[in-house]
Amino acid sequence: MATIEECRAALDQLSANLARADGDVRDAVTLDRSLSCRVTDLDITFVGRLTGGRIEDVTTVAGTPADKAQIRLSMKGDDLVAVVGGELNFARAWGSGRIKVQANLRDVLRLRSLL
Repeated sequence: MATIEECRAALDQLSANLARADGDVRDAVTLDRSLSCRVTDLDITFVGRLTGGRIEDVTTVAGTPADKAQIRLSMKGDDLVAVVGGELNFARAWGSGRIKVQANLRDVLRLRSLL
């Protein structure tokens, strides 16, 4: 089971990857939206903001935050680490239910290039 520190490092790496993206991926991550990533097996949620092509102002909240982010991800810590590390395909994990995404349809359509 991935630790909180490993999950945070994975989010930091994801943010760095997004900042270096170009083309369609860069266009998708230029959204300005609140973002949360619930790590179900650790019972924590990372809350931040997707803005300027980066994930910024990330904090850790025990359980599920009262305020719902505009883009919400939910998965096990090992899956978060594996997706960011390139060992798990995001689209397959999403399709199989290992990763859950909640967002409005427009955001999902814009973010589809990340898959």
